[in-house]
Amino acid sequence: MELLLLLIYSAIVWLVFFKFKWLPWTFVSQVIVITLPIIGIVALLLLANVYAPSSSDARVMNYVVQVVPRVSGRVVEVPVQPNSAVKKGDVLFRIDPESARLEVDGLKARVREADAKVAGARAIEQQLSLEKKTAQGRRASVAARLNLARRRVQQHKVLTANGSGNKFDLQQVESEVRNLEGELAAANAAVGQVDQKLGSRTEDGTLVDLAQAEAGREQARATLADAEWRLKETVTYAPADGTVVNLQLRAGSYAAALPISPVMSFVEDEQYVVAFFNQNELHQVQPGDEAEVTLLTFPNRVIKCHVESIVWATGQGQTPIAGVIPETGAEAPPPGRYAVTLKIEKEQGDKVLPAGARGHAAIYTQSFHPVHILRKVILRVGTKLDWLILKLH
Repeated sequence: MELLLLLIYSAIVWLVFFKFKWLPWTFVSQVIVITLPIIGIVALLLLANVYAPSSSDARVMNYVVQVVPRVSGRVVEVPVQPNSAVKKGDVLFRIDPESARLEVDGLKARVREADAKVAGARAIEQQLSLEKKTAQGRRASVAARLNLARRRVQQHKVLTANGSGNKFDLQQVESEVRNLEGELAAANAAVGQVDQKLGSRTEDGTLVDLAQAEAGREQARATLADAEWRLKETVTYAPADGTVVNLQLRAGSYAAALPISPVMSFVEDEQYVVAFFNQNELHQVQPGDEAEVTLLTFPNRVIKCHVESIVWATGQGQTPIAGVIPETGAEAPPPGRYAVTLKIEKEQGDKVLPAGARGHAAIYTQSFHPVHILRKVILRVGTKLDWLILKLH
């Protein structure tokens, strides 16, 4: 861009001073003609660096997932190939599920057994409640007969005292009272025994035996759910659209959940660009500003982006935790650059950029729009020069 402006300026100087000779070519005019473009270009570049900052270090970043098996076992299938694109939900590998399936079947039987114990405990509770009602009814019946017998004793005593009654009948009624008192004591004992069995309850009022049976059932169900989860985890699926790289897993290998060791790396298609700027270049930059990126991988291609966020932190902003006073050194370290996250616009197409590709980036702020043209021209001229491969071997 600077060269183009100099050529246009040179043409104007030639027309004014040499072709039409509108102005004399003196020492003063020569000084003005030479210094004017220098001042103008310097001013343009300074304004462009403020209102359209650029970076020569822009990098394409992808989210990378280290695939680690959740369960241990022998690998029986690896249907994916290295560096091949897969869709979300595609199978990455399978672990032999037979052991986990047998465990699930055994735990299902244990859950059925626990269900039977709960049903039995509830039946016992109902039986005890019925026994209590029966004992209470029998006690009430005996108590009523005892009251009647006692009244008959009183009547026979009166008759015997008057000489109208038989002494033998009185003794027989008194014997019946003693028998009924014994039956009443036995009925009270039966009711008390049932109450004692029904009285062993938890804080929420559940019978202890029933509560123990329900707790055992819940534990069996939880163990079954864990086993079913392990059975499900014998198949590992792609977490998103992406590419499998660094695939070392083969059928017949043993995959272990612990110690944690990735069996492959999964590079997601979702990506963003990170550009690094000097610390004094970002005071005009705001999220949402227009941005453009060019990559060495794709000469003569400008990728439209926008500013997503600015990472206002560097490693130099953190003091290491140690038991000694931090050493600053004889010289201060060079100032770190701030990273700016650029989101690629959707209209750029579905073509996935190579992860780790590097190039240049420019951000166009909301002020001083004329210098944006200068930055855009410089960026486009630079990406055309990326066609040149400057190597001597």
